[in-house]
Amino acid sequence: MGKFFEEFAVGDQYVTPERIITVEDIQAFANLTEDHNPIHVDPEFAARSVFGKCIAHGPMMVGITFGLLSKLDLLDGTIIALKGIEWSFNGPIKADDAVRVVADVIETRISKKVPDRGAVTFKIAVLNQDGDQVQIGSATGIMMTKDNPAALPQNAS
Repeated sequence: MGKFFEEFAVGDQYVTPERIITVEDIQAFANLTEDHNPIHVDPEFAARSVFGKCIAHGPMMVGITFGLLSKLDLLDGTIIALKGIEWSFNGPIKADDAVRVVADVIETRISKKVPDRGAVTFKIAVLNQDGDQVQIGSATGIMMTKDNPAALPQNAS
């Protein structure tokens, strides 16, 4: 189960385990999105590029970021919605790169309209195996408070 709004504090930092981005991951994302640009899916084409091999689609890592954060039991079952994201793509993520996510809580605020939820904003860095920040951004999630009716056990009266 993820963390509730009250369990986040400005200054908290979360670091995910590494994940290897595979050629198969890139191909699956290409198939899902219908984006078959050869820089992503054609190894011969990509080998002749400045990158030297296939690179992941930029938005692919946005999704993987939230999956990796879920592995830390931060969001599953307690996030209500993703309110917004801002993202920059600073470098390529190549097939066989190992990536990890560092997320710092930079703001928390309880909802004035609906007090059983609050917004948590994270500053996010995606790092490759060399420690390069290949993607950076921020994301705000709307999180349940412990008083949210959906947070109560199913058998509670």
